[in-house]
Amino acid sequence: MEQQQLGFEGMPRRLYTCTPSRLNAWLDCPRRYRMTYLDRPSPPKGPPWAHNSVGASVHNALANWWKLPLEERTPEAAGSLLLRGWLTDGFKDGEQSARWRSRARAMVERYVAKIDPADEPVGVERTVATRTSRIAVSGRIDRLDERDGELVVVDYKTGRHVLTADDARGSLALAIYAVASSRVLRKPCYKVELHHLPSGGVASWEHTEESLGRHITRAEQIADEASAADEAYKASRVPRPRTGDAPPAVDHGPWDELFPPRPSNLCSWCDFARHCPEGQQAAPRKDPWASLTAAEAETG
Repeated sequence: MEQQQLGFEGMPRRLYTCTPSRLNAWLDCPRRYRMTYLDRPSPPKGPPWAHNSVGASVHNALANWWKLPLEERTPEAAGSLLLRGWLTDGFKDGEQSARWRSRARAMVERYVAKIDPADEPVGVERTVATRTSRIAVSGRIDRLDERDGELVVVDYKTGRHVLTADDARGSLALAIYAVASSRVLRKPCYKVELHHLPSGGVASWEHTEESLGRHITRAEQIADEASAADEAYKASRVPRPRTGDAPPAVDHGPWDELFPPRPSNLCSWCDFARHCPEGQQAAPRKDPWASLTAAEAETG
């Protein structure tokens, strides 16, 4: 009886549960979104990316640094944490991994040297969540500060491209984190910052209620599109047959009206490139270490 009532006209609609990453995946490429979040079993991914290993190693070191006793929070300690937690997936060889381990160690040491170790964040790797009448969204913030009675969202970046205030202003994820942080901790949160460790730069933006509202409205619009496609997929999906232990072939045909490919230069970095002829034609998949090689060429 309860299941029947859920379909009655006028009953509350089910909230679309998501993260900023899921929303952005829909925007980037609905086909990739489908393979990531809906296809089960999920198609096998390509090899891991070395730049993700660098990013995760740096993030982990900075998070663990705040867990140390105050007197141990030194730049050298941050470097030691980086070395102990270094991830090696995706590198071309041990030599490249060692070079980037040294670069990453220098990055975190320079960064924490500018931080007051006694200035405790409100949260480190803090999960926050909020909901509207249409979405239930959650995400994990690298660091959440409190300055002059207001919260500040801090997001670490380790990519080679230097970031600007426009990147902070336009980030859907940062805006969602600001709204969610404010509602969870009941304190105002308007400022968002991108801390670019390779350059030491900080790209910041001060939101208003109106600009945050526009981001939330945009998130709801994206969610409406993705949710409608999700429901149609679940209603018509026929499980793909398996042959022994081999993964089933990926057939895009039945779903391309709902989840069309969106070929672009991003296809070079797609985990599912091997399953997407359009993506392979648009941009051949890069080597797992390609981003780091490009960064080395730029900086010497």
